[in-house]
Amino acid sequence: MNPGPPIENAPPEKLVIDQVTKRFKTSRGSVTALDRISLNIREGEFVCLVGPSGCGKSTLLNIIAGLEMPDEGEVHADGRRVAGPGSERMMMFQESALFPWLDVLGNVLFGLKLKPGLKPKERVEMARFYLTLVGLEKFIHANVHELSGGMKQRVALARALAPNPRLLLMDEPFAALDAMTREQLYGDIQEIWMKRNKTIVFVTHNVREAVCLGDRVILFSPHPGRVQEQFEIKLPRPRDINSVDLASHATLIMKALKRHLKPDPAEVQE
Repeated sequence: MNPGPPIENAPPEKLVIDQVTKRFKTSRGSVTALDRISLNIREGEFVCLVGPSGCGKSTLLNIIAGLEMPDEGEVHADGRRVAGPGSERMMMFQESALFPWLDVLGNVLFGLKLKPGLKPKERVEMARFYLTLVGLEKFIHANVHELSGGMKQRVALARALAPNPRLLLMDEPFAALDAMTREQLYGDIQEIWMKRNKTIVFVTHNVREAVCLGDRVILFSPHPGRVQEQFEIKLPRPRDINSVDLASHATLIMKALKRHLKPDPAEVQE
């Protein structure tokens, strides 16, 4: 489905989430995953959604992407109601979801199918550009099974960026990676964000990761998912996840999380 018509007097925000509620049917009845979520996200802002399992972070990301519809409320991107998936909103998942029968270049070219009107040569040039941006210019013809986990996520990132989406949605994309690879990717994604000025909504369980990457950290509480607090992160970039200042911000958010969680925040990493 395509986005709906522009709304009148559209706000200047990139993304407007207005009183979104989502329920799921289970064998025990209806469960409310999200309860009246309202958020405004600015153009070029990097926003991280943080909270324990069951707080609806990924569900909200799916609704923004147009993969699920809310039961109540609406989402508007660039002044248009989100009524289904679109190339202006690209999703990156925890698993790279690459096609094993295509090489690195072929996977990125597949993403460019969402960009109509390009000649074959232009598609290849664009794919090469984004693979260079993520540091994989020497691996364009490598097979997927030859890549490390971090390299696969870089390919997935290049594929998501290649159609030049207005909004990049990232659902725990680094959760399955080892600590050293994650730290390297934290630097990479910050550099790419600063170069390309993308609006990013990033879901994570990891508070330090959120502080390292985000301009703003949105704290969710579970059962049902609600926005509890928001934290502006004004640390200079690029940020080091091991810095003392970053750890101080993360500690403040963890304390807030503990106030809202019942019974404890064991599933959330500091």
